[in-house]
Amino acid sequence: MNNRDFLLLMLAMGAVTYLPRMFPLVMLSRRTLPHWFAEWLELIPAAILSALIAPTLFADSAPRVFTLGKIELLAALPTLLCAVKTRSLAGTVVVGMLCYWGLGLVM
Repeated sequence: MNNRDFLLLMLAMGAVTYLPRMFPLVMLSRRTLPHWFAEWLELIPAAILSALIAPTLFADSAPRVFTLGKIELLAALPTLLCAVKTRSLAGTVVVGMLCYWGLGLVM
């Protein structure tokens, strides 16, 4: 691959990444969204985070097998309680790390 092809590839990858994000922003920036739609959009980050974390918490790798006794899940429960109670990101991270490390030593 020569430099010209590499540059074209990088520009195309940038366009494919940027355009799908820019298009809705430009199209919807001057419109007032319905209340139900704005509320629905607020739930998307939590849904994506849940979809990313759930396989780690509830299943073993290789063939996905559902297990409840994983260290990650056991550490996530007190971490979730800390997050809900304190609403402190730093405190939640510290509690999560301590729970995970402590359970790792015990188990």
